[in-house]
Amino acid sequence: MTIKVHIKNNHAGPDTFPSTPESEPIFTISMEKYQASARKYAEIAKHLDVFVDWDTDHFEESMKTAEVLLTWNLPTEKLAEVAPNLKWIHIIGAGVEHLCPMDWVPEGVRITNNRGAHADKAGEFALMAVLMLHSKMPALLTNQREKRWESLFSTPIEGKTVGIIGVGSIGGGAARQLSKMPVHIIGVTRHGRPHQYVHEMVAIDQLDSVLPRMDYVFVSTPLTPETHGMFNRERLQSLKPGAGIINVGRGAVMDYDALADLLKSGHLSGAVIDVFEQEPLPADSPLWSAPNFILTPHVSADDGDNYVPITLDLFFSNMQHYLAGEELFNIVRPELGY
Repeated sequence: MTIKVHIKNNHAGPDTFPSTPESEPIFTISMEKYQASARKYAEIAKHLDVFVDWDTDHFEESMKTAEVLLTWNLPTEKLAEVAPNLKWIHIIGAGVEHLCPMDWVPEGVRITNNRGAHADKAGEFALMAVLMLHSKMPALLTNQREKRWESLFSTPIEGKTVGIIGVGSIGGGAARQLSKMPVHIIGVTRHGRPHQYVHEMVAIDQLDSVLPRMDYVFVSTPLTPETHGMFNRERLQSLKPGAGIINVGRGAVMDYDALADLLKSGHLSGAVIDVFEQEPLPADSPLWSAPNFILTPHVSADDGDNYVPITLDLFFSNMQHYLAGEELFNIVRPELGY
């Protein structure tokens, strides 16, 4: 049995992913990188006929016979006609909102994502960001830019409360790292099911009751109709005075105009923000000069050296299930958008 696999890479551009030239090699699945991983999974790889492409250079021609597509995005119009043999699409990121609504998915085609690929890196970023907020680093960096010498002291973090909004792969990685610290961790998810590294878990309908208890908030939710605008001005104002916030999920989850206002007023002590509705962030955005604000260019969760090998490990592990006729893992539920 031979499975035709089409790998679609994108050249970097402001309207696609990856968005910057320096990030293109991080996410490109070249034939050399594929073959390096295939040697680890030789018994699986021998069943695969792989074609590596760029953008849509040979997309329609190759997809006439492809059964599996490995990609970030794809032309969705009349996909059933373009790719009559397609059975499985693996998305090389965790978020799939760029493909929603998924009314284009042909019947019988399964979609999986890269859930799990980001946990280790994102967990370390969460620990770093919480400690930076607690140590007043956003304010210290603002003072540095303004050439202002001001002694800002902090305390040990013991006894503080950290909220994790969205305890999936990324939020779970954050909880694992933060559980090493003497802090109380509150998790918020759709279902509220327990998690081994979370001390107190609640369902999303209890978000407003627990937000005022949090000293630091780590947001790692996917972007769905339910999470769009979740952290509006009212919710941000409900955080206790001096709280700090981190967002590694999606920019549209949070009202950044309100966030900038609350940073200026001092109600919030600092923010570390990694994701924005428009990326790269426009040069005229007021966020560049917001006080007590650390901006990172969507780098919190991606392993700069090993993103492709990690992705291919997930792909080959799932391919083993596929070849055996078993249920795939990391299935995306189109009705939920993740």
